[in-house]
Amino acid sequence: MKYDGFALITGASRGLGMAFARALAERHCNLVLVARSAEPLHALANELRRSKSVAVIAIQADLSFPGAGQVLTEQLSKGDIPIDLLVNNAGFGLRGEFRGLSIHRQLEMLHLNNQAIVELTYNLLPRMLERRQKGIINISSTAGFQPIPFASVYSATKAFLTAFSLALEQELRSAGVSVVTVCPGRLYKNGNDESEQHARGKWAGIYQSPDEVVEDALRVLAHGGGLTVPGALNKFSVFAQRLMPRSLVPRLVAKFSKA
Repeated sequence: MKYDGFALITGASRGLGMAFARALAERHCNLVLVARSAEPLHALANELRRSKSVAVIAIQADLSFPGAGQVLTEQLSKGDIPIDLLVNNAGFGLRGEFRGLSIHRQLEMLHLNNQAIVELTYNLLPRMLERRQKGIINISSTAGFQPIPFASVYSATKAFLTAFSLALEQELRSAGVSVVTVCPGRLYKNGNDESEQHARGKWAGIYQSPDEVVEDALRVLAHGGGLTVPGALNKFSVFAQRLMPRSLVPRLVAKFSKA
């Protein structure tokens, strides 16, 4: 699916955001790249402008601040920059005991992982609905399918995002908006990835590259949207949890996730 407007990618300077930017540029999509870190953001924008025949707009913004989504939407509107595809990728995770982590950082995580996505999606939708082609990709996580002790707030934010995204898919189906809910598991880090949620224990086959997740997401988008859990082991894990008593799952997860 090729878009004649722009694809907006949040958290574009590293990890999945960077992989989405490169994959969409390869498909000749014009890009609006949004990230908090200016140096890697502008480096990526310059790279894509040189190597691909696409327009690339780089916007430095910290979406964890209240109202940042509204400010970004107004900036795009004033610049007459039409958004056909919104990739809600920005977010982070914290690992540790709830009472031992900074409440400021946990609330910041709640805002970025949930509130900022709702705000940005809500503000961009009216103009997106006027476009011929339109889509939304929300990056959630397999962490959202079960409570995760020692990552309690993070898993809760992803549970919210998955539920919100799946419901939005049905609401917007009649309006021609393809909504993709992506729930990856553990990812290999690329050169600029600095996730705060470090992987523990490398079991064979459990890690995926950002490029693999992006290709899966874009495939589902091209087929009209829906839920995707990339990777056979991730799919099996999500399915297996449904067969267990709900009270048992967090006890089992705690044994593997305790710091």
